[in-house]
Amino acid sequence: MGSTYVIGNFKGGVGKTKAVTMLAYESAYQKNRKTLVIDLDPQGNATSVLAKTGGIESINKNITNAFNTGNLENEITPIMENLDLIASNTAFRNLSKLLIQRFPDDELKQITYLRDLIEPIKHKYDSIYLDVPPTISDYSDNAMLAADYCIIVLQTQELSLDGAQTYIAYMQYLVDTYDADLNVLGIIPCMLKPGGRVDSKVLDQAKELYGNNVLQTIVKYQERLKVYDVQGIEMNRNMNGTIDMWDKKAHAVFLNVLEELDNHQEAFTAN
Repeated sequence: MGSTYVIGNFKGGVGKTKAVTMLAYESAYQKNRKTLVIDLDPQGNATSVLAKTGGIESINKNITNAFNTGNLENEITPIMENLDLIASNTAFRNLSKLLIQRFPDDELKQITYLRDLIEPIKHKYDSIYLDVPPTISDYSDNAMLAADYCIIVLQTQELSLDGAQTYIAYMQYLVDTYDADLNVLGIIPCMLKPGGRVDSKVLDQAKELYGNNVLQTIVKYQERLKVYDVQGIEMNRNMNGTIDMWDKKAHAVFLNVLEELDNHQEAFTAN
């Protein structure tokens, strides 16, 4: 059985989708792990980036079909070696209506439906990453209750820290209420202005609150990461066969993040 990870923060624009797509890419490409991304955000940003990564112009399979039919496996789109995607689409904005229609008198079934859908395919993957909208909603409920671990993306701004705190508190509420087995695997700090007074202050506050849960690796702004949103994730090589310097730098950061998260997971499983 592989592990399922939900990546979140209840503040938008902090880099959640970037973390999902880059960690999934490093998992598949660098670690040779069979990896699946499930895009639960109707905006479909992870879907867009990964489709470009795989050179795919159009994806007909999607998460809405999976929720309607009760089958995830039929909606899997291969992106590259070791990396698959279950794409999102705008119709998934009606998730709440879909769940009520399917389970009209069973709230528990409504919020654990994704967990039930993942179960038959979980043995096929080493890692499953869930991308969700930054809201307290059926999206976050289903994702958290389907996940084994929660990874939080913290942009070093005051509102992002508030969003992370709310996210952890809500996660704990679900754990306590539904007896879920879910732990915070790590908090990824993302800095827009390394060395900035506000950024440093928020990072220090996060470390005081969450200690070693805050990763040592800091994701700093890189233009190449922005390019990946437009062109898809790449690992280009120069004429002499060496990896492009800027690609190498961008991927090295997320490989370090993944290795830190691996270490945290090893510590969890050892206890």
